[in-house]
Amino acid sequence: MRDVRTRSSLVALGVLSLVLTGCSQEAGPTPGPNPGTPGPDALPIKLDALSADACYSSPQTQRPSGCEKYVTEVGGTSGSVHARAQAGKTVDRPLDAEATALDQAVSAFREAGCTTVPSPGGACTKALTDVATTIAAVKKQVNRQAATG
Repeated sequence: MRDVRTRSSLVALGVLSLVLTGCSQEAGPTPGPNPGTPGPDALPIKLDALSADACYSSPQTQRPSGCEKYVTEVGGTSGSVHARAQAGKTVDRPLDAEATALDQAVSAFREAGCTTVPSPGGACTKALTDVATTIAAVKKQVNRQAATG
């Protein structure tokens, strides 16, 4: 009797494995390659998009909590700025310095807890102003690179 149960279990496992193998062959969309993060060439477009935001154009009047997504986008962009600064044969020190300043402004916004501050003023408005000023400086450096490169 025990031998019959063992065989039944083995047969059941075999059938289950065939069924599962068949499921993996079903038609359907297959994921494409991971697009990754945009490279440094996408940077001018990203900077233009960031500078169209109200958190950039009028940081003094914005609710800091309403600029959380904007600051997150800026934080993600600083990596592209660093990459662009280091892409040439020599490091573009002014652009790299601006990227570091961008990192610092984003950190100041986060460290001050600005994502929950409902009204303008204080450290959060200063951080937003620093972000906007630094984005403008980064755009200037990127445009300078484009003109000379």
